[in-house]
Amino acid sequence: MTKVETKNAPKTVIALGLEGSANKLGIGIVKHVYPNGVPGPDVELQPEYIELANVRDTYNPPAGEGFLPRDVAAHHRALINPLLKQAFAEANVEPADIDCICYTKGPGMGAPLQSVALVARTLSQLWDVPLVGTNHCVGHIEMGRAITGAQNPVVLYVSGGNTQVIAYSQQTYRIFGETLDIAIGNCLDRFARVLKLPNEPSPGYNIEQYAKRGSKFIELPYTVKGMDVSFSGILSYIEKLAKAEPGKYAAEDLCYSLQENMYAMLVEITERAMAHIGTTEVLVVGGVGCNERLQEMMGRMAEERGGKVFATDMRYCIDNGIMIAQAGALAFARGFTTSIEESWITQRFRTDQVHVEWRV
Repeated sequence: MTKVETKNAPKTVIALGLEGSANKLGIGIVKHVYPNGVPGPDVELQPEYIELANVRDTYNPPAGEGFLPRDVAAHHRALINPLLKQAFAEANVEPADIDCICYTKGPGMGAPLQSVALVARTLSQLWDVPLVGTNHCVGHIEMGRAITGAQNPVVLYVSGGNTQVIAYSQQTYRIFGETLDIAIGNCLDRFARVLKLPNEPSPGYNIEQYAKRGSKFIELPYTVKGMDVSFSGILSYIEKLAKAEPGKYAAEDLCYSLQENMYAMLVEITERAMAHIGTTEVLVVGGVGCNERLQEMMGRMAEERGGKVFATDMRYCIDNGIMIAQAGALAFARGFTTSIEESWITQRFRTDQVHVEWRV
């Protein structure tokens, strides 16, 4: 990222966001309004948020199968032009109205990331509009803050590729705890494949529906190590139960037990982070954050501490383009852009590697 000095701070920023780090391809357009201009660096940016467009398409393989990066990349290449046209039509804007093009720099799957970054690079040069490479995880956080109004939360970021407990301090989203192996969403997805559950609308959603019909709790490994968690052993254990003795355990009870066990682990480490920083707010972001049972368990814990849980619905918790536009527009307002030479992608881009200059 390079910083561009601007003499005249814009009062309005319209940002195009392109997200394609996994099997969701999202295009979003957001408008930020600063009535009195962009404030100085000692003031946190809190623009008026106006959503202009948020469109998305999902690559879904057959039931019982995962998705390969090359197939996801082909999906993104085939669908990105129609989605761009749809987004611009919904937003009622032209390319000349766009102030910056924000794309997911990482983390994520290499081939899908590259396919979308290539489009962002091309549009930047065709339209003569600056690029802003954006961290996927920070996009989720900033989207959650914008939609819910959470002020100083502990952030639980749970998705197919990430599981982190995060809190903000000194212009950095600092990681208090995380998974030591696979992400919670990956664990859910892989167990859904064992049960041959459909991938549409998502494996995690289908596990949630099965879990609602479950009633018998099956004891599973509970692996919390300090502020970190581990899910690979839980997955191996429950896969063995499902495969070794077919019919002994109902699929609904297995899904119920898996959810209860893993979500209890997340509640434990999130509560510990809340106690450490002295906050009463929890913000749940990422695709797994849509899960109603997770929100219920986290909400009960927060309520016992005199606090509150903040969460969004599927429009915003699942990967989307407007979250990339949101985070990128904030960085752009502080003068950050990404040159063509720096517009590479990376599969490993940690949340705490980002300088969050728009906050104080």
